[in-house]
Amino acid sequence: MTPEQQIAIVQEYFWKADQGSPEILNLFHTDVELYFPKFGLGLGKESFLEMIKVFDGHLESILHDYENMNFMPSGDFLIVEGTSNGILNGKIWEDGKTPGGRFCNVFKFRDNLIISIHVYLDPDYTGEDEGRFRWEKIVVGNLWAVDNSTAFTLLKY
Repeated sequence: MTPEQQIAIVQEYFWKADQGSPEILNLFHTDVELYFPKFGLGLGKESFLEMIKVFDGHLESILHDYENMNFMPSGDFLIVEGTSNGILNGKIWEDGKTPGGRFCNVFKFRDNLIISIHVYLDPDYTGEDEGRFRWEKIVVGNLWAVDNSTAFTLLKY
């Protein structure tokens, strides 16, 4: 597959995911491998369905920022870095305004289908787990900083 073909499939994946379309399964190889934080590793299309069941009744909306995704192809792999916004249990997450929203996914392809997808993100989308944050949180405008020197640097710009 060309990198352009891989990117087109992944763009379709994100679009179908945002729409909650069951047709997303058509993009997966029968033997797809899935990794998602706190879910762990799953094999097969059924594992994808199991993973998304956790969000049923909790995830009210999600929208990935298609325009600003970074695509990094490497052979059978495509790494995608991006952001999302959404509502989970009535609470909003917004990239740049809340801790959640940034992700990095690693896709692998076989037979023009996704054979592997590993999702790397903080599953605490809305920042409810603040009690275990290891760094002091400083808010500058709508940006988060981890210490005073970073906050000072942000204020200068």
